[in-house]
Amino acid sequence: MMHMTFYWGKKVTILFDSWRTDSWAGYLLSLIALFAVAAFYQYMEDRRVRFKIIARSKPSSTPGIGAPFLLPVAASRLGPPARFASAILFGVNSAIGYLLMLAIMSFNAGVFIAVVVGLAVGYLFFRSGGEEDLVVLENPCACA
Repeated sequence: MMHMTFYWGKKVTILFDSWRTDSWAGYLLSLIALFAVAAFYQYMEDRRVRFKIIARSKPSSTPGIGAPFLLPVAASRLGPPARFASAILFGVNSAIGYLLMLAIMSFNAGVFIAVVVGLAVGYLFFRSGGEEDLVVLENPCACA
């Protein structure tokens, strides 16, 4: 039976019927795997944002801050390979994020902690360098 509240324990089913833990060693290995996947999620998000910055940093004749309504035109000047690669990275990152969310929905407190700590550590190592602030500063739209 599936739990509908948080619980502590080594017996948990994560994502698939075949990913069940019955021993403390298996449970610990599963938590380490979830921690690593959560940190990898932050790494992939950093790669996606950096790719977008690099792809948009090509010199163009479209003024950025002076004409905020022309920003979509500048984005459309990216070549089809760059847009396709960006879409692929977004799709992979979205899939990883949803799988992490579904793992948390096992309602095991250890799984929850492993994923949240993995996301925090991944953010610390891969995304806390200030690039997000740069993206926000480059966007003149007040709603960004």
